[in-house]
Amino acid sequence: MKSSFALPVGQDLVIRGDFHAREQDPHQPLLIFCHGFKGFKDWGSFPHVAEQLADRGVAVLRFNFSCNGVGESVTEFDELEKFGRNTYARELADLEALTAWITAEENPYASFFDPGKLFVMGHSKGGGDAILFGADHPRVKGIITWNGIAHVDLFDARLRQEIAEKGVGYVANARTGQQMPITRVVISDVDQNREAYDLIAKVRKMSKPLCIIQGTKDYERLVTGAKRLAEAAGNGQLHWIEGGDHTYNTKHPFTGTTPQLDAAIGQTAAFVHSLCT
Repeated sequence: MKSSFALPVGQDLVIRGDFHAREQDPHQPLLIFCHGFKGFKDWGSFPHVAEQLADRGVAVLRFNFSCNGVGESVTEFDELEKFGRNTYARELADLEALTAWITAEENPYASFFDPGKLFVMGHSKGGGDAILFGADHPRVKGIITWNGIAHVDLFDARLRQEIAEKGVGYVANARTGQQMPITRVVISDVDQNREAYDLIAKVRKMSKPLCIIQGTKDYERLVTGAKRLAEAAGNGQLHWIEGGDHTYNTKHPFTGTTPQLDAAIGQTAAFVHSLCT
């Protein structure tokens, strides 16, 4: 089954999401899935991933961060002003609100999963969110990254200079052709929280299981970052997806699965179930 929801989290802010489960089962685990930078819950393979994991006995909640730039259209960046002020602090607050809501006894999906078997997973930048949120959250049992970042600062010197001079800078969306704004508040959030957002330090200190799933043909900085995360993690495991690029060789719109995506899905399900027996 699939069911959509909208969760208000502040003035003009809404988390839109979809819940997937194979059947009602109060014993099955729940995986919260975080999209990445310039990402959204309905990008390419993400709905397919959720369905496949649900078929393997892992309920999935995929959602749009409230300031990811995608509004009621679900698939278009029609809220660029919100994208321009999206911070890690905002995304972590979204995850806190979402977790509190989904694990509440009165939640409409309560009979479909065990709140004591909660996992968080993120793709790309979302992998950073998963670590930052999951490392210290008492409900989170394990963390999974898919081609995840190892450093939260995604902004180069040119963009920083543009923002310093004009108050806003722009990054291109190669797929849509849009110029997507980044404002000072985003840069300040990263700079003022360098210690709190240190992903390597986070995984070094935490005892929770961490599953790093990384494509060998991904961007070099992410391949190198995966190695660094694995070396730092006291309870981590690194799984290479041979030949896998940043999206495991899939595209948007989704045209079908790939061996690399299937391998990532299989490894994710195996990790979750290994901690729930």
